[in-house]
Amino acid sequence: MSSHPPGVGATPASSDGRVNLAGEGSSIARERILSLVDEGTFIETEAYVQHRSVLGTMNLNRPLGDGVVTGHGKVGGRAIILLAQEPGVFGGSMGEMHARRIASAVDLANRTMRPIIAIWDGEGQRVEDGVPALGATGEILDSLASCSGRIPIISVIIGTVAGASALAAGLSDFVILEAERGRMFMRSPWLIPEIASGELDEEELGGAKAHSSRSGVACLVAEDEGDAFDLALDILSFLPDHTEAVPPRSECSDDLLRECPELNDIVPDDANKPYDMRDVIEDVVDDSVFLELFPDYAENIVIGFARMGGRPVGVVGNQPSILAGCLDIDASVKASRFIRTCDVFNLPLITFVDVPGFLPGTVQEWGGIIRHGAKLLYAYAEATVPKLTVVTRKAYGGAYLAMSCKNLRSDVNLAWPSGELAVMGAEGAVRIIHRRDLKDAGNPEAEFERLVGEYKTKFGDPYTAARHGWVDDVIEPRQTRTRLIGGLLPLDGKREEMIPKKHGNIPL
Repeated sequence: MSSHPPGVGATPASSDGRVNLAGEGSSIARERILSLVDEGTFIETEAYVQHRSVLGTMNLNRPLGDGVVTGHGKVGGRAIILLAQEPGVFGGSMGEMHARRIASAVDLANRTMRPIIAIWDGEGQRVEDGVPALGATGEILDSLASCSGRIPIISVIIGTVAGASALAAGLSDFVILEAERGRMFMRSPWLIPEIASGELDEEELGGAKAHSSRSGVACLVAEDEGDAFDLALDILSFLPDHTEAVPPRSECSDDLLRECPELNDIVPDDANKPYDMRDVIEDVVDDSVFLELFPDYAENIVIGFARMGGRPVGVVGNQPSILAGCLDIDASVKASRFIRTCDVFNLPLITFVDVPGFLPGTVQEWGGIIRHGAKLLYAYAEATVPKLTVVTRKAYGGAYLAMSCKNLRSDVNLAWPSGELAVMGAEGAVRIIHRRDLKDAGNPEAEFERLVGEYKTKFGDPYTAARHGWVDDVIEPRQTRTRLIGGLLPLDGKREEMIPKKHGNIPL
């Protein structure tokens, strides 16, 4: 159990209906933290902090801790920094001292280079504290920005989080929403016309479904509170303590030399028929365990964590069953952020490619697909971790380039016999190159089929790509697992010197 001052714990309500932590009882926030950490390892910090507001009846209610619990403990023997808002104290709202206590915990994590798990269950800024609360929240945002790329930050949203508090959670590497109660808003929902008029309710606007499928804020949705904590620990199990550390490896119970015969028949003979890239990923990785992130957002690309030979890796794959695997704005942003996350935390990247191109249309063009697609290309080019790529079928044009091609310094590039590396699909290329010949042909359909076959033989065949050095080898699909594990071995100590500069200017 944690060590904390006498009387710190949730309590009966005060005269204004708010719970006073200074009485008898248990703290929800502390109980949540204790359910996460190894027994007996949690040490609370700054437990005597109290707010300084004198507005209204605030001076009559000064609970110790000011509505948040912070400290450090161990998870599976790993030291981490934890913080949890107390929903029973001023609704979990963020006052000046509440915010400064969080900022202090984040600073401790930054100094000691320990991961952070933050449990958010507060209603935004505390109005009674005014600008001092806002200023202290700025300290949190500054501290979190400083931590970004140094240590893993995981946020669990269990209650309603709004305003600057939502921004703080949004600075995390991973955001998990509890399905029933987790909600996030940029502004108080009651200041939004659609809510005030009854056109939408809070759940539709800022609930788990909205943020997992529409906004892309939540990487995972948990069934309940316990599931949310389990997911946070699952994510942490793939990550190192900090950017200079090696991700934790585990004993591999799966055969390192296991072949995947099912993959030989997974790609349909008809190039226009879909298949599920998750089936490929799960067949290749250790014990078929794949922790997919953002499964309901930009479903035309798949990302997540897995292990290969006991080594944590990040996996990216086009999804042919959604939009034929085309890249669009959301898919580009989703994958780019994940690639950069894997890069800063030293996880090798394995990419499965089946992409016919960028999604066409005015919505995409006017929405900035050029800029957003460039993010994906930039993220791969910038990443210095081991990069391994498998072309399973289509790899066309600029989308092929953006998916960890050899020219973006991918370390190992493999292709299946079904792989097609080309500027565009054979049908489209023939219509452009041979448009006059087709117009004059006696039997245009037969001539078209002949020319398509000829084009595929000359340009789309993976052996042609191998002869030009665009792929390292053409392999049978069943060999994919063994070849990827073998490809990772010599890259274990990979070091890549970058040109000295303050930082790149990714096209945000």
